Amino acid sequence: MSVIVTDQMQEQGSVLYRWYVVGVLTFAYLVSFLDRQILALMVEPIQQDLMLSDTQMSLLMGLAFSLFYVFMAVPLGRLADHTVRRNIIVGGVTLWSIMTAACGLAGSYWHLFLARMGVGVGEASLTPSATSMIADYFPPGVRGKALATYNAGVSLGTGFAMVFGGMVITYVSTSQRHTLPMIGSVAPWQYVFFLVALPGLAVVLLMLTVREPRRQEISTTTHNLSFLGVLAYLLERKQVYVPLFLGMSVNTIVGYALFSWIPTSFARVHGWSMGEIGLGYGVIILITGPLGVVVAGSLIDKLHQAGQHNAEIKVALISIIICLPGVIYLPFAETGQAALMGMIPASLGPAMTTAAGSIAVINATPNQIRGQVMALYLLTISLLGLSIGPTAVALLTDYVFKAPTMIDWSISCVVIASSIFSAIMLWRCLEPFSEHVRDTISGSNLSRRSSD
Repeated sequence: MSVIVTDQMQEQGSVLYRWYVVGVLTFAYLVSFLDRQILALMVEPIQQDLMLSDTQMSLLMGLAFSLFYVFMAVPLGRLADHTVRRNIIVGGVTLWSIMTAACGLAGSYWHLFLARMGVGVGEASLTPSATSMIADYFPPGVRGKALATYNAGVSLGTGFAMVFGGMVITYVSTSQRHTLPMIGSVAPWQYVFFLVALPGLAVVLLMLTVREPRRQEISTTTHNLSFLGVLAYLLERKQVYVPLFLGMSVNTIVGYALFSWIPTSFARVHGWSMGEIGLGYGVIILITGPLGVVVAGSLIDKLHQAGQHNAEIKVALISIIICLPGVIYLPFAETGQAALMGMIPASLGPAMTTAAGSIAVINATPNQIRGQVMALYLLTISLLGLSIGPTAVALLTDYVFKAPTMIDWSISCVVIASSIFSAIMLWRCLEPFSEHVRDTISGSNLSRRSSD
């Protein structure tokens, strides 16, 4: 596939500036996952202070966040298709930073639950607008690497949450309470929430330096579609979008199950402190995450340039194969160090899938509805991945194995079942996806030539 760079694309700015924009958006994604995942390192102290079960904690990590994330994703995605995307992101970052700080004020389960819902509302604004902007800054054939770089924010944010969170928790846990100006005395875990809310201010300032790009690849078939029209467009192509959404979304159960419960597993099964877990697991995520998305993005670009229009699906299937051995080994590992080695492939695979999923949605969808379709994709991820992943592990631990130290078996069972289902869906998607992307690219090229 030849790469067409239009005069309008060149007007978006130099290559250096376009990658600067990707860097800013990636940093925003990093901060969003830092705020989102820091909770996983504080399961034990929050449970002790608020008297919560594993299932209640799983709802804080999953359902509380995803509840309004789901409802807000679609209207925010529609705004991304019709308004200034940069301003949407600025507003969203401001909101989720405030709500992260509100988590630090929580003195009850429901207070913390509502604050986590607010974090979800803010973070729902980011990815539909960010991926739509990146797609307008980069043409097909080189877009994969840019979108993959953005998706590195997932692993970078989670990794920093583990490393930084582990260090902070170790430091603040030396005293029982901390005193903050105008707020008063707070517990160590509450203090951590105030600290991780601060980077959001830097994101807002950086976003003000980003220009809104001119929209590219305009398709006449999707011009000024209503939301019902967008749904009709997807239903007409259900053989592509249904297995794509289901396959990719169920696979996110893998990542959220691991991110949410691996720290607790190491603490319960191997007796590691949160500082040790944060450093060990965090460093692995910081290395394998960016490596996975860069490999996935580069491989997708090369396969597309070679004329393979289902490159994203093939890469996602490969990532599932990479992930499974480490997760299968987890319950059998006799030491924490051995279990940690198993987390290397188990972290590399989901990072590749995350990149492949976003690239697949963007490349398969015309410009005018990318924000809305990406929002629907995020909605599906939230309903299936973010909501089910943490809670499925907790339910197995609480009601099937009925032993806190069996949590590694719960993690393994959830990940294996999710991976098998995901692989079946993606395999079914291979040929329909290839044909659809080929038609979408042809239609976009025709529209572009007619407008020149």
